[in-house]
Amino acid sequence: MDASPRWLTPEQQAAWNSFIRMQEKLIGRLSRRVQTDSRMSASDYLVLAKLTEAGGRMRFMELTKLLEWEKSRMSHQVGRMAKRGLVAKEDCPEDGRGAFVVATPAGREAIEDAAPVHVDHVRRLFIDALTQEELDTLARLSDRVLAHMEDQPD
Repeated sequence: MDASPRWLTPEQQAAWNSFIRMQEKLIGRLSRRVQTDSRMSASDYLVLAKLTEAGGRMRFMELTKLLEWEKSRMSHQVGRMAKRGLVAKEDCPEDGRGAFVVATPAGREAIEDAAPVHVDHVRRLFIDALTQEELDTLARLSDRVLAHMEDQPD
């Protein structure tokens, strides 16, 4: 027999709902701004940002895991971006089944143009709403939840 669900208290439900609403609204607005400002999708931006943070080149599966995406989603995303000249896929000489995703010069230019505008929106919509102490607390809480999630089954 299954144990009864551990329902959230009204306070827990309110905290969860506020967090989800804030996250969805923030990501939605940032995604629309990236699309409008740079004509890149939010997914294009994420892939290029992670690639350039890593020096412009990453193993396909490492990038997939970093973004918490399914392999098929990453494959389709990389394919679309490659057709537009933003990334290239290179074979991995050490591993015949592995591949690298590489930011092309056009991809680097696209992220370099988009990043300053994106960070302005992040600052305006998120950073400026909080004090440094609140940001520090949020970072600690986020790190705690992330560490907790690592200990939980997927």
